[in-house]
Amino acid sequence: MTKYGSFPGARPRRLRTTPAMRRMVAQTRLHPADLILPAFVREGISTPVEIGAMPGVVQHTRDSLKKAAVEAMEAGVSGIMLFGVPEEEKKDAAGTVGTDPDGILQVALRDVRAEVGDDLIVMSDLCLDEFTDHGHCGVLDAEGRVDNDATLERYAEMAQVQADAGAHVVGPSGMMDGQVGVVRDALDQVGHEDVSILAYTVKYSSAFFGPFREAVGSSLKGDRKTYQQDPANARESLRELALDLEEGADMVMVKPAGPYLDILSKVADAVDVPVAAYQISGEYSMIEAAAERGWIDRDQAIMESLTGIKRAGANMILTYWATEVARQL
Repeated sequence: MTKYGSFPGARPRRLRTTPAMRRMVAQTRLHPADLILPAFVREGISTPVEIGAMPGVVQHTRDSLKKAAVEAMEAGVSGIMLFGVPEEEKKDAAGTVGTDPDGILQVALRDVRAEVGDDLIVMSDLCLDEFTDHGHCGVLDAEGRVDNDATLERYAEMAQVQADAGAHVVGPSGMMDGQVGVVRDALDQVGHEDVSILAYTVKYSSAFFGPFREAVGSSLKGDRKTYQQDPANARESLRELALDLEEGADMVMVKPAGPYLDILSKVADAVDVPVAAYQISGEYSMIEAAAERGWIDRDQAIMESLTGIKRAGANMILTYWATEVARQL
């Protein structure tokens, strides 16, 4: 006599039996259009410079940046986020090269926009840290503290020159209170109503930023804990989110991505605007370093990390593997 209902009656493993079965029932799928490539362009170099802490990532020349943008576009990547690295002697306390129409970031924006037109979304990091001689994300007061409101005036000017240079999207990343509203007003005042704002809504003061500081030639002494968020806290992320949306953010971001998937999920559940997550330099470097030592499978680790970020709720992912992964997909 056949016995029915014997344990286990439910066998979830049936849906994991073959690659075709797993693909059919997969709930999360990566697509090239999910990806945005962060890229660094450095003034005064004739060939790309490898970033020691980020194997495979370089500080681009203007020409190599244009090539990288075209490659990303052809691979199906949606956007490129540009960071400028000026010559050291051009840095000053106010980061004036960041608002110079002929500064390296604005020149690079014009280069890339001329190369790709509207076929790749050209994004611009809107922050002073790459351009100040003290390395902070804003201007300092007489006591050496970052002056929030004085910094907002600089951000307004940066937004205008970046939009004039061709940015489709600006990304205010300095975590100044009120930055999104000021940037929106500044753009609208000069006829750039169509330029979008990707708000760095949740940006934690993270040890995982370490390799990035080499990438942008940071002059920072100390830390950014007085304006970036405390990794111990979650509730203030939703407060920052509400403020950015009220001020006019078109898209919002969580940064870093991997260590803060819980925050990413909370943000994604709370909004009806696109949500980005930035898989930052330290996340990249850890996987590359472990893979170089043979401790993990590089390609599988990359895909797993990105799938986890998308599963947590990201519509767009900034990752240094964007072009490589897009080609594989």
